[in-house]
Amino acid sequence: MSRKRPMPTTAVPAQKNRSEELIMAAVQLDGASITDWESFHTASAAVFGFPAFYGRSLDAWVDSLSYLRDQENMTKFLLKPNEMLEITISNANILRTANPDLLEEITFCIAGINERYDDYGEKPALSLKLA
Repeated sequence: MSRKRPMPTTAVPAQKNRSEELIMAAVQLDGASITDWESFHTASAAVFGFPAFYGRSLDAWVDSLSYLRDQENMTKFLLKPNEMLEITISNANILRTANPDLLEEITFCIAGINERYDDYGEKPALSLKLA
């Protein structure tokens, strides 16, 4: 497997969030178009660049986002040790009303993924913004 990976084409310029963590990349999920788990996985596969073999389950989502700093090609992103990927869910109020359990699970899983990074002595890799 090649050790070099091109920079993601969807990365945005570096910016600071409220906690002053450096965010080098961002994705946006539209809460209005996420109506169920199927639409969530379709949107996620598109914005994160999951591989063709992505399992379209919450376990597969967590596993894929647990390799943001490894050259495993599980997403189109390769973060440096201090970089974070900001996940913005636009129209979050619509998703919260239509499918509160889904939004709660996403939030819980992002926290769990960040704990996984911490367990390996790394800084959190994800931030969640509800817009």
